Amino acid sequence: MENKEENIKKSEDRLEILKRIEELEKEGKFDVDPEDDPPTIPLEADDVDYLKKKSYSKLKAKIADTMALKFFNSLVEDNKLIIKQVNGTENLRAIKHGTGVMVTCNHFNPFDSLTVEKIFRLTKSQRRQRMFKVIREGNYTNFPGFYGFLMRNCYTLPLSQNKSTMVEFIKAVDTILERGDYILIFPEQSLWWNYKKPKPLKPGAFKLAAKNMAPILPIFITMEDTDKIGDDGFPIQAYTVNIGKPIYPDENLSVKENTEMMKDKNFEIWKEIYEEFYKTPLVYTTVEKEKIDENKDNPENTDLSN
Repeated sequence: MENKEENIKKSEDRLEILKRIEELEKEGKFDVDPEDDPPTIPLEADDVDYLKKKSYSKLKAKIADTMALKFFNSLVEDNKLIIKQVNGTENLRAIKHGTGVMVTCNHFNPFDSLTVEKIFRLTKSQRRQRMFKVIREGNYTNFPGFYGFLMRNCYTLPLSQNKSTMVEFIKAVDTILERGDYILIFPEQSLWWNYKKPKPLKPGAFKLAAKNMAPILPIFITMEDTDKIGDDGFPIQAYTVNIGKPIYPDENLSVKENTEMMKDKNFEIWKEIYEEFYKTPLVYTTVEKEKIDENKDNPENTDLSN
């Protein structure tokens, strides 16, 4: 029987991105984005109201929040974003009211944060708390149009190369966690489209949690093909949102020790979810740097997977 997918032209851009992801995994460059990100313009401390203290910031945040929810619902209604199942909502509900939480999630789609936000809102016990989202500097300063408006106003916490701005960022994080709200962060530090494996984690999110003695709530989203084909020619994915048990800092450990402990536990939880769902061990195609350099120097040897 003829496979319908074989007759559907796949997006050349997507194919190029997938090829680039394969190359990055082989080279072990897990924190590099395969897509061209918006240019990064240095964000000055006065350019961002992290805690939405100003009246116009509050108004724009409320508008952006409503727009984001409406946009998410339209994606779901059009079957462009499919949430098949949610596991572990009891782990979210188990967190005591008033406790600030650092939420981690794997990053494989620009709408990941909308998915997590929706699940967050559906959990009745968490409705009084707000979720902030950490984003890259360029997405805040130079992302155009509708998405740019959401990036700048939908309770986002932009990182910055400017030290004075980062001081304000850290102050805001401390305040948000102290008052019991949630912060969503993608600790892989890169977006790899439809990449199923958990990538190595950066310590930043865990250091912020350890410094504030706040728990980590690890979320790992798994996916599977549906019979629906997207505009890019690829099957639309059905998501299973897996919420792991909270990881609490140990009051007997230092900030550095808690950072490493929580980061390692987070990765192990993600790894277990990945291997259980996909029924395969977590194995990367990464080869040693010496082997990469050797292959680059030898034009006849182009397969880096061996």
